[in-house]
Amino acid sequence: MNMENYKLQGEKLPIVTYPDPVLSAKATPVTEFGPDLNKLIKNMLFTMYHAPGIGLAAPQVGISQRIFVLDVDYEREVITNSEGRDEVRMSGFNPMVFINPIITGTSGTTTYEEGCLSVPGVYEEVKRFQTIHVKYQNLKGEHLELEADDLLSICLQHENDHLDGIVFIERLSNLKKNFYKKKMKKEKGT
Repeated sequence: MNMENYKLQGEKLPIVTYPDPVLSAKATPVTEFGPDLNKLIKNMLFTMYHAPGIGLAAPQVGISQRIFVLDVDYEREVITNSEGRDEVRMSGFNPMVFINPIITGTSGTTTYEEGCLSVPGVYEEVKRFQTIHVKYQNLKGEHLELEADDLLSICLQHENDHLDGIVFIERLSNLKKNFYKKKMKKEKGT
């Protein structure tokens, strides 16, 4: 897969919002690596960049598979073009793809104000591990390992939660969790 075209080419996938049942289901492992998976990853990256977000898990686009993409390094800048219209300029891309990830080690704790494309408009402090060790596969099915800290660690944990059927509001206090659940169900008319 040519990682140069992920931000310019692809199909923008619809993002599923809470309380859609796919967000609370445990995703299944990926067993087939090939053109279909490459296309899905390309579309997920395109969707993530244009949402905009820094991470996107397959369940968030209605696909219950253990895949997520992220990029904690890219920058978005709104500029006014020569015709006086605002446009978004993106740069500094560092896309990462995680297939069948498993967090194998953790240390320390930190808190970070998280948001989620599947829970629009909600931003709350979430307690996470400071540093994690993760084993995963890439697009070719090769097994890799990564030690991550700070924002990368937080993003990995957030996206990995999606694969286990956990939306970040589940990590809040019972009072806040119940508030957001009721609010979002009411907004969805359920």
